[in-house]
Amino acid sequence: MINFNGALIEKESNIFNAANRAFKYGDAVFETIKVKELKVIYLESHYFRLMASLRMLRMEIPLNFTMEYFEKEIISTVEINNLKNARVRFSVYRENGGLYTPETNAIGFLIEASGLNETIKEQYTLELYKDFYINSGLLSTLKTTNKLTNVLASIYCNENNYDNCILLNERKQVVEAINGNIFLVKGSHIITPPITDGCIKGVMRKKLIEYLESQDEFTFEESSISPFDIQKSDEVFITNAIVGVQPVTNYRKKVFSTVVGTQLKELSNTLV
Repeated sequence: MINFNGALIEKESNIFNAANRAFKYGDAVFETIKVKELKVIYLESHYFRLMASLRMLRMEIPLNFTMEYFEKEIISTVEINNLKNARVRFSVYRENGGLYTPETNAIGFLIEASGLNETIKEQYTLELYKDFYINSGLLSTLKTTNKLTNVLASIYCNENNYDNCILLNERKQVVEAINGNIFLVKGSHIITPPITDGCIKGVMRKKLIEYLESQDEFTFEESSISPFDIQKSDEVFITNAIVGVQPVTNYRKKVFSTVVGTQLKELSNTLV
């Protein structure tokens, strides 16, 4: 079952037509959300990121679209699918009408829930993807449905037996992985690309940065990263809201330690 604008219906239902703006122009954003024991993990962070995205894209936010409504609709979708733990995709699109210029800024939404897979791979191989680049502008920081670079990079990974790829911006700086933000560890120093380089404003990224800035075990900075910096690092790990922290073991001929990544993975389970 899916949730289409508050109505719980069969997932095979015909809900869109040829005028849908998400299909025609990628005029939509989405959140990927973890639900554990019918609790929305990082509820506030997901809600406020979505609201900020809608405002940036000049979509109208209905008065009833409160955080409580957001949570209720997610949980009802999870429950109707007989799940307690779920991976949820909450998509919001601009309603039909217009060409590039919309006829309305009103929104619709679609919620999908599936089984949760939090598996962390012990061997995890990373590679550079250089065929296409992420633009370093602010639009790249939003989770829009314009994800062709991620799709093509995923195909490249699949064809070459890599677990993930590093995406670069037009300045050849490291931006992120296909499905998450990237962090480098050198000694007790941890670094991640700044938002200005084009990376997604990841919810797990935000939570981890808040933690790192609150304690003394590590020093932390947001700074541009070159591909060469990856090979000089002691550790590399990827973060997203579903798996938390995924340590990387291999990048080309480099084999990484996973001590800090594993430590932060355990910690990520408590950052709720």
